[in-house]
Amino acid sequence: MPELPVTFRPTRTRVVLLSIGVALVVVLTVVSLMLEALSTGDRITFITTGLLGLGVLALLSRPKVVATPDGVTVVNLTRSRRLAWAEIVRVNLRNGDAWVHLDLSDGTSLPAMGIQPGVARERAIADFKALRALVEAHGTGPSTA
Repeated sequence: MPELPVTFRPTRTRVVLLSIGVALVVVLTVVSLMLEALSTGDRITFITTGLLGLGVLALLSRPKVVATPDGVTVVNLTRSRRLAWAEIVRVNLRNGDAWVHLDLSDGTSLPAMGIQPGVARERAIADFKALRALVEAHGTGPSTA
């Protein structure tokens, strides 16, 4: 079981997304400056498009799960939710799941996109097991794989 606080995030995915975003801005900026036929407005549009692409990719790289002695913070694409340990009943990662799901004491399920088995499966499974152990140690319910 890891020491608290601990942050789980898909690091490899994050690096790829942010690298592509920066490359997009650089390429569109260079192209807009090299094409002599473009007006200033066209150049601004090229660069703005690159920046918007970077913004979307940065948003996609945002997910993480932060476990502290007080509870768990789940940061997904556009929302962040703070949970007390007692609110988490079970941690699930079934075959084919895109990310971990937290079953909550109110009967709902919360996706925790910060643990994704897509690119780095072994790392995601290790993070899942670590979060499951933390929930079992600090929470109230059993977890299933």
